[in-house]
Amino acid sequence: MSTEQHTFTAEVRELLNLMVHSLYSQKDIFLRELISNSSDALDRLRVEALSDTTLMPEGELEIRLEVDTDARTLSISDTGIGMSREQVVSDIGTIARSGSREFLAALKEKQRAEESDTGAASADLIGQFGVGFYSTFMVADRVTLTTRRAGTDTGVQWESTGDGTYTLGDADRPHPGTTVTLHLKPADEEDGLRDYTDTAVLTEIVKKHSDFVAHPIRMKVERQEPLLDNTGIPVKGVLPKTVVKDETLNSMKAIWTRSRGDVTDDEYHQFYRHVGQDWQDPVVIIPAAMEGAFNARILLFIPAKAPFDLYHRERISKGVQLYVKRVHIMDDWKALLPEWLRFLKGVIDCEDLSLNVSREILQHDRQVKAIRTFAIKKTLDAIDRLRKDKPDAMRTLWREFGAVLKEGLAAGDDYRDRLLELLLASTTYGDEPTSLADYLGRMPKDQAHIYYLGGSSLEAVRNSPHLESFKRKGVEVLFFTDPVDEFWLERDVSYKDKTFVSVSKGEIDLGKDDTAEASDADTDKTDDNSLDGLLQTLRSLLQDDVKDVRLSGRLTDSPACLVGDKDDLSPQLEQMMRQLGQSAPKTKRILEINPNHAFVVRLGAIHAVDAKAPELTIYAQLLHGQAILAEGGELPDPGAYSRVVMEVAQLAVGASSTPVAPEAAPEPNAEASPELGSESAAEPEPTATPAGDAETGGSPDGNAS
Repeated sequence: MSTEQHTFTAEVRELLNLMVHSLYSQKDIFLRELISNSSDALDRLRVEALSDTTLMPEGELEIRLEVDTDARTLSISDTGIGMSREQVVSDIGTIARSGSREFLAALKEKQRAEESDTGAASADLIGQFGVGFYSTFMVADRVTLTTRRAGTDTGVQWESTGDGTYTLGDADRPHPGTTVTLHLKPADEEDGLRDYTDTAVLTEIVKKHSDFVAHPIRMKVERQEPLLDNTGIPVKGVLPKTVVKDETLNSMKAIWTRSRGDVTDDEYHQFYRHVGQDWQDPVVIIPAAMEGAFNARILLFIPAKAPFDLYHRERISKGVQLYVKRVHIMDDWKALLPEWLRFLKGVIDCEDLSLNVSREILQHDRQVKAIRTFAIKKTLDAIDRLRKDKPDAMRTLWREFGAVLKEGLAAGDDYRDRLLELLLASTTYGDEPTSLADYLGRMPKDQAHIYYLGGSSLEAVRNSPHLESFKRKGVEVLFFTDPVDEFWLERDVSYKDKTFVSVSKGEIDLGKDDTAEASDADTDKTDDNSLDGLLQTLRSLLQDDVKDVRLSGRLTDSPACLVGDKDDLSPQLEQMMRQLGQSAPKTKRILEINPNHAFVVRLGAIHAVDAKAPELTIYAQLLHGQAILAEGGELPDPGAYSRVVMEVAQLAVGASSTPVAPEAAPEPNAEASPELGSESAAEPEPTATPAGDAETGGSPDGNAS
């Protein structure tokens, strides 16, 4: 056997050092790279055997892993096409056919581009230079490659310690193919080096990165098996025996490569459980193939239940996995899907995709954009079919993931129209959520807007006073209570030329109410002009809390409500900004009062008698606090409002709000203590006239006491 020693150039030594210490973020990747090389060799053999059948071996095409724990070696063998001496020198010894200097320059340029996040470097360096083999030096002190080209009789051995030299010589190899033997470094958890002689570790890596490689990956594995009797039941008192079995580590079931008609729903469900780690069947299955300048296949699933980490983007696990030629590259790559589709599970497999040299980061090029657009379109198409064909399943999907899909409405205009078609919202019409198309179908022809109300909870918005006039006139209002709604509804949104209008902002004009109920109510309607003085007084008393006080056209039953101007931040959005640590200026809102409510009518009467009546201050604060509570808001000072309520209660019962001095307190009766309201209890002198007529004793609500 003739052996030659060769010296790597300075550029190659620098490259090896770079690859070992900084190129890959995970040491486990070496096994993926070697298995990918073996899979390519098997594919090339099968193609060449089509024209020369003598190349095909007698046995099965396979990839095999072998470990020697005593020698601390790991071997990866295949029965593929193998390499000639010239190919070893060209592909392994030289690293880059176009020259190591050019390759190193390209690598450095790519690193600079990635650090500056320009995405300028888009060349597939792996495909051009085949450097994945050198990832072995991350885990091995010495690497030996033995290969024999199919159709030849002589083998070749290449060996290097990665220190700048390698040897090349003849080798005795009985069959064509390639074997790479790694003399492993000691395991070091801190450095990310695991024990790669442990079959459990190897099985885990294969399952994660190479499970769908088309060729079987086999390894002999030790198992403990109990001794069974004739009925197949373990014999008691007998220790299990150690057996060594040849096991296939990968499933090879890349069902996304098969057409939809060739795969059963049960097969899809089993595959979903495997890749999604979810035991419930998915709501939607999305298989699709992209063909053209480059090819890609997707197999995506929408789960039946939202995962616990749906709103913790950095912790999302088992989402969409990226494969290139059936080889796992990474999980949850956000460049291929927007965050508002982060609930999807499944795989995206591309024949040709630009990766960086470590195959761990995608380049931002037209391929990625095209795959992203394709995956989004197919997902929205599938959800739209579900909406039309299975409305119950669509409601389930929207209940679990509707809030996340609406993040797409807040993200921009690219998919707004499509997402609005899918949107479901609770409404004043019926108990089930409705689509915008159904809302427009029920809308009167002369209605110009889509009316909605936002809030912190569905219960709060259903009971909001802002809805009173809409309910009386039969105008349907949509409810939006997810936090994300505050963001996308702040934009000028329209659907089918109908703009979205909040019923809690601006002035609402629903036209004249011709119903019989309205006619009855109008008989006691107050002259609006008579309340001008009261409005001015309320503005003065509440100037620190509201920007204006005006009469309302949206209230029928409640005395007051708070509304904002069209461009004001909503209270919910202000609160979210503060929770996120952002400074949100306090937005004063407008207090609208109902001129026909008995309480407001009575306040007008008090004001007409005495515009400076002291109790007006208390009633103004009560009215403002009641408006906050009625819409489900939070009082800025609950203690202060509690004192206001008590003062109003004291005024209503004619009790004094001045505490009795201790020395003036009556002596307790030793025999019996008088009950409140008994004849022996002292009647306190009223210190203020209740909100009513002093002569008639009217109460604040206008009813006789």
